[in-house]
Amino acid sequence: MVILNPYISFKDEARAAMEFYRSVFGGELTLSTFESFPDMGVPAEEAQLVMHAQLQTPGGLVLMGADTPSHMEYVKPAGISVSISGDDEALLEGYWNALGEGGAVTMPFDTPPWGGRFGMLTDRFGIDWMVSYDAPQA
Repeated sequence: MVILNPYISFKDEARAAMEFYRSVFGGELTLSTFESFPDMGVPAEEAQLVMHAQLQTPGGLVLMGADTPSHMEYVKPAGISVSISGDDEALLEGYWNALGEGGAVTMPFDTPPWGGRFGMLTDRFGIDWMVSYDAPQA
């Protein structure tokens, strides 16, 4: 079995972002800080930054993330979106509404030409999301 998981880079916001995503999707969040790995060469003032975070939801979603310490170049994620799709319209609309809190809607969660519902937004942490409800075929 092979699994593809989004892994999001943050600059000093990984803990807040991953806790936000846990509030949106539920599940178990595990966090490791650089403090637990002193050989990583991170300055003491950055020891509490997140070296690795993993959110595993009851529905099987896995989302990972980490802070980028100052000795590494940080490039804000661009040109990629985290996409969630499925056939539970109420659940997806709930995700949409929660992800959009404090963010910016690019395309409203509405009916596209191909049916169902689809929307795009940038959340409060600058991460782009696409949410797609795949309506049953008539």
